[in-house]
Amino acid sequence: MTEDLPSPALLPSGLTDLLPPEAAREAALVEAMHAVFAAHGYERVKPPLLEFEDSLLAGSGAAVADQTFRLMDPDSHRMLGLRADTTPQVARIAATRLGAVPRPLRLSYSGQVLRVRGTQLAPQRQIPQVGIELIGADSAEADAEVALLGVEALAAAGIAAPSLDITLPTMAPALLDAAGVEGDLRRKLARALDRKDAAAVTELAAIAGPPAVGLTGLLTAAGPADGALAALTAADLPPAARAIADNAAAIVAAIRARAPGLRITLDPVEFRGLHYHVGVAFTLYGPGNTGELARGGRYMSGEEPATGMTLYPDVVGRAVAAPPQPPRVFIPRGADAAAAAALRAQGFITLAALSDSDTPQSLRCSHILRGTVAAPIEENA
Repeated sequence: MTEDLPSPALLPSGLTDLLPPEAAREAALVEAMHAVFAAHGYERVKPPLLEFEDSLLAGSGAAVADQTFRLMDPDSHRMLGLRADTTPQVARIAATRLGAVPRPLRLSYSGQVLRVRGTQLAPQRQIPQVGIELIGADSAEADAEVALLGVEALAAAGIAAPSLDITLPTMAPALLDAAGVEGDLRRKLARALDRKDAAAVTELAAIAGPPAVGLTGLLTAAGPADGALAALTAADLPPAARAIADNAAAIVAAIRARAPGLRITLDPVEFRGLHYHVGVAFTLYGPGNTGELARGGRYMSGEEPATGMTLYPDVVGRAVAAPPQPPRVFIPRGADAAAAAALRAQGFITLAALSDSDTPQSLRCSHILRGTVAAPIEENA
């Protein structure tokens, strides 16, 4: 008895083929974003898909260790890791191959990453990324530059009015540290904060005592940046938390100085995201229910301060209307090659007949070359 073989089109969960015209459209979005980055002095690097495990997962790479595929290298007999995030690779390049280049160092990248698991909201495991890293600068202006370049790159991709959500992933840990909260109580408070359960946060913070009690007010302050910053100003914060709040205010001011019309929200106690963030974190959203278009924030690139932003061209592509496709022109056998070249220079797509069986219909053409012009094909012709 012959067993049924799986379809050759079947792929592992979380992996998909990208077909025409979506594949070309995603590539065009990536290049549009890179053009913005290059205009601001960000130079492109291209890390490999695989690296030795011990270097790939060093430093900030440790934050994605549980999402990293591993395999044995048959050549060196050492374990390799397949990147789950590009930022740690750029940090390695900056510290080694570009270690002698003057700072601040502005780098950009694009490519695919592969993760062990997707999420319920984003089940994809192979994810396209395009992003920037600003390494060697520790200032509000540096964070503002990266956030606003993300906004500009989205505008180049067709999203003209994104909103910027700023979070402070180190604020809640700073307050819990100041209160001396450890163990099970800390885990319960972290879970309540993650679930935005104000009642549970209030109850648990009362047990923890000052300054954890201030978590409740900061939790409910999330929203437009002005209101959240006012709540931070009014809060009785310990020194470490006050420094975080002052830094957030400086970053918002630097962003507003360059983009006064940008919608900015601030969540003082949100701490989701990559664990290597050591300062503010950013998320960019488009109009409507587009999901996260980009994420980034401040981190340590080895021993150097750094800030970066990763954009997701697959999500961006779903958030903007597809541009019209150029007309496809059928080029009969024996037609004037110079005339076909002239049509391509005008933006047409030309498809040359290779045999008598090729027809405008089989090649999905809307026009045909007649003399030196592209003539529309009548539907009933």
